[in-house]
Amino acid sequence: MNEMLRNKKIAIVYDWFDTWGGVERVLLTLHEIFPHAIFYTSYCDKKKAAWAKNLTIHTSFIQRLPPFVKKNRILSFPFFPFAFESFDFSSFDLVISISSLFAKSAITKPGTLHICYLLTPPRYLWFAQKLYFATFFKKIFSRLFLARYKKYDSIAANRPDFYISISKTVARRAKTFYQRDSEVIYPPFDTDYWNSIIPRPPSHPPDKFRLNRNKPFFLIVSRLEPYKRVDFAISVFNKLKKNVIIVGKGSEEKKLKKQAHEYIRFMHDISDEELAYLYAHAKAFIMPQEEDFGYVSLEAQFFGCPVIAFGKGGSLETISEGKTGVFFDEQTPLSLSKTLEKFHTISYTIHQSTREHGKKWVQNYGKDRFIQQFLGYVNEKTIV
Repeated sequence: MNEMLRNKKIAIVYDWFDTWGGVERVLLTLHEIFPHAIFYTSYCDKKKAAWAKNLTIHTSFIQRLPPFVKKNRILSFPFFPFAFESFDFSSFDLVISISSLFAKSAITKPGTLHICYLLTPPRYLWFAQKLYFATFFKKIFSRLFLARYKKYDSIAANRPDFYISISKTVARRAKTFYQRDSEVIYPPFDTDYWNSIIPRPPSHPPDKFRLNRNKPFFLIVSRLEPYKRVDFAISVFNKLKKNVIIVGKGSEEKKLKKQAHEYIRFMHDISDEELAYLYAHAKAFIMPQEEDFGYVSLEAQFFGCPVIAFGKGGSLETISEGKTGVFFDEQTPLSLSKTLEKFHTISYTIHQSTREHGKKWVQNYGKDRFIQQFLGYVNEKTIV
């Protein structure tokens, strides 16, 4: 950080601290760039966000609500706008919001620079309502609240002075839904860290995996939420009777476990060393969702695991077609099944190609590049 930014008071605002994933790695990188920044969020689950123990975090009144409210996205949803508007940023020179919901609605004074690092406009407000509001209760909720909060989100979207989007896909959404232009700076992939993670050889899997070397498996690493579309991937592998390991947890976990047959195994809270083993030895990595960016696909490619992905959104920006992955055209069992058949015929070739090109391809999204671009952008806007 240069001297000009070192002397500024900086706040970093994030929607919530209650999980671990690609976005949370971004937060830790921002902490490296701005070590004296103070973090603000709606609430923090200290157990689920143990990775954030070294951050200075201020929470909103949502932190004091009963657990069954603050940990339920629907019940807590109406409180989020008030939570972020309740923070006082009058003493800060720079506010950076990282948002897929309402963190960008933070109110700043005219002399405070507000830059939003946009993860996506809220899916359930703008383009994925059917996935989130399928049950009767949720449909009633959507009719009562969504139009109002969609209008609010449009207003709040005007509060940041500038936008950075995590991908070209998200930049297009920002333009379509908010009429805001944005720079694209891809999230950081820490190649030095992942180089330090050495997968075990295939003959020595972690004890808890109990994997049979003679039975190849496909891999899904994902939050188990509606928009991730793990449900239709499971329906395909149920029919094909192929082994799949699903790593992740979320609101859909119980439902997906009921849907899955005996060939499908669920895991969560595994170490990065264990995750690296799965990437290194999986037949292919499956991404059935339309991604905003696709961080986990970079992890897979880094460890030589080819990706089979839905050919829309951020996947088109993070996967090298034919070299490190293949795409299917529609989010339907038939489309994925046909692509799996195609993959079977080129499996050996694309595995060799991914091992050869994966690490080099992932360097395009390196941590050093992110730090240089993000700092450069902030410096430019600070001077202006």
